[in-house]
Amino acid sequence: MSKETIHLNISGMTCVNCSNGIEKFLKKQKGVEACKVSFASNEGEFEIDNEIFSKQKLIDKIELLGYKVEDDFKHLELAQKKDFEKLKRLFSISIVLTLAIFILAFTNIVDESIKKYIIFIIATAVQFFCGMRFYKLGYKALSNRNYDMNVLVAIGTSAAYFYSTFVLFFPNLFPENLRFLYFDGAAVIITFVLLGRYLEERSKQKASDFLKKLMNLTPQNATLLKKSNESEVVLAKLLNIGDKILVKTGEKIAADGVIITGNADIDTSMITGESMPQFKQKGDEVLSGTLNTNGVITVEVTKLASDTTISKIINLLKTAQSKQIPISRFADKIANIFVPSVITISILTFIIWAFVGNMQNAILASISVLIISCPCALGLATPIAIVSSVSRGAKEGILIKNPEILEIIKDIKYSVFDKTGTLTKGEIVVKETNIEPKYFEMILSVESLSEHPISKAIVNYLEDLNTNSKLEVTDLEIIPGRGIKAIVENKKLILGNKQLLDENGIEISPIHLKAYENHLNMSNGVILASIDNNSIGLFSLEDQLKEHARELIESLKALNIKPVLLTGDNSITAKNIAETIGIDEVYSEVIPTQKYEVIKNIQEKGRVMFVGDGINDALSIKQADIGITLNSGSDITKDAGDIILINNDLEAISKSIKLSKETMKIIKENLFWAFIYNAIGIPLAAGILYPINGLMLTPMYAGIAMSFSSVTVVLNSLRLKLKRL
Repeated sequence: MSKETIHLNISGMTCVNCSNGIEKFLKKQKGVEACKVSFASNEGEFEIDNEIFSKQKLIDKIELLGYKVEDDFKHLELAQKKDFEKLKRLFSISIVLTLAIFILAFTNIVDESIKKYIIFIIATAVQFFCGMRFYKLGYKALSNRNYDMNVLVAIGTSAAYFYSTFVLFFPNLFPENLRFLYFDGAAVIITFVLLGRYLEERSKQKASDFLKKLMNLTPQNATLLKKSNESEVVLAKLLNIGDKILVKTGEKIAADGVIITGNADIDTSMITGESMPQFKQKGDEVLSGTLNTNGVITVEVTKLASDTTISKIINLLKTAQSKQIPISRFADKIANIFVPSVITISILTFIIWAFVGNMQNAILASISVLIISCPCALGLATPIAIVSSVSRGAKEGILIKNPEILEIIKDIKYSVFDKTGTLTKGEIVVKETNIEPKYFEMILSVESLSEHPISKAIVNYLEDLNTNSKLEVTDLEIIPGRGIKAIVENKKLILGNKQLLDENGIEISPIHLKAYENHLNMSNGVILASIDNNSIGLFSLEDQLKEHARELIESLKALNIKPVLLTGDNSITAKNIAETIGIDEVYSEVIPTQKYEVIKNIQEKGRVMFVGDGINDALSIKQADIGITLNSGSDITKDAGDIILINNDLEAISKSIKLSKETMKIIKENLFWAFIYNAIGIPLAAGILYPINGLMLTPMYAGIAMSFSSVTVVLNSLRLKLKRL
């Protein structure tokens, strides 16, 4: 036996049951050793014995089920977009036509003699154009012995529609008191279930956009240095190990490698999350996708494009995106029992009444069972609650992108936080200085000529003190990883780290040296200053905590959720931040792939919520059971997250947890009501009380009961808008 693992992009899946159906079908095929199909990522991983089952045969079997195998990610993306636009169009048409039915039914804008026929035509369009997907998906589900919501919707709406159609065109078949139309009920069910599917698909499509954007972060081109010392721009993916590439200021590094000449300040925030650029020199490793902010370097390639750190992140993201979250889909679970039960009861009702010789009751009672079991309440239970939850969340500055997380947020045991930009503001600011104000104008005149983040922080600080910068600066020299030197009013000014001052033979005064060490111990950045070889003091730099950070950690602990700090920053900074806000468990100096592994390890102990904002957090956000990101974060992170905090307010995290718990409570109440309604209504419709007191629940009252249950579910869901979070 020769095993082969095959990965395929599959389009056309519209719900979890599609992926389940593909798995069930293929597992029965001889030669298919294992298969895993993800509805979330539209990907399938198959292990086959290629001696008896080929890749082409695998593709043929999948397409036989009505799905399509796409060549690559781009084609899959186009197919997904096409399917989503079709669903959006169907929902839009359905809601317009349903509103038209209600307007016609409850107004006198057309003559009564033709009104019901116009309603019939419109309802037919809703039933068989907008609702055709439920017939198709219901058939697929039944083919795989799976009774889901699609089967429920198809049977329920068909019962209401065809009963109404026979009443309209063959009224003499029914007693006068049983001639009622239920076209509006069938249309409402289809419209609201389409709304739920639309919200689910939109969330799914948005969640996959981040992968495309992350791919675009990888540099497309590189400046290759030839042996003849000439340079040539080539595709980055064609670089080989040992190639030498030139990286100038403002360019991204095209491949993982080692610097062989030059030095530069490298912005590694997308990998480490650190706000300050890192100084890199000869012999240091650099990573693909990071930015050269200052300097010119030559890099020797050490890894192929397919093996770079960023490509590994992309591959891990695909894995994380396709993970199967064990979400309890209440409506579908109920439907798997409810649908066959209703059909069985309807058939038994017909047989029993026919056996006792009352054929009219046999027909009416069996139809009434199907009408009263029309799954309006079940169909509305989840989508209406989700709509209410999403709208309430938006009011609180909480954008819920993935409704699935509402079902698992109650089980969160760990809340993991990135530091820079999440718990802190992610901006370098001057905390304090011991430099005398008389030197401020000289310093501002020099620092305003640099674009370095530290220079900008000093400039902002001095400008807030109303300092002017009109002095003439000459002999300006910006030294990557060290600082800046210049001549101002015939005086030599140096601003930078201790190493720069040492290299220039400047002796730092004891008082300034002590202040320098104190600030370093507090994990603050420090910029020393000297004029004419005499130290004049320092600037202490920090990344400030965000508002409500401490309060958030306290509230999470009150909910028995353990906070964890996970950052690429150095251990001293991470430890100090953690101690300040009350976090006991800290992981520092980790790159994205290591963050991913930490999240996986923590998940072995319980469900994990991750909160981050940078590109380097995207992988962790997707791997975590729930990913929360800030609106101020990168587009990739926002696409990866399940929840976006629109106002960047950390307090909204606690509100998100409370809102999710309330939403699930409402959904459970809705489903409970729908179950009780059917438990009482179906026996009445079957005529269980008829032998006792002659009471038979006719289709008219079945329709009223169905509508009442739906109104109850809607009103119960709307309570979410009044809940205090």
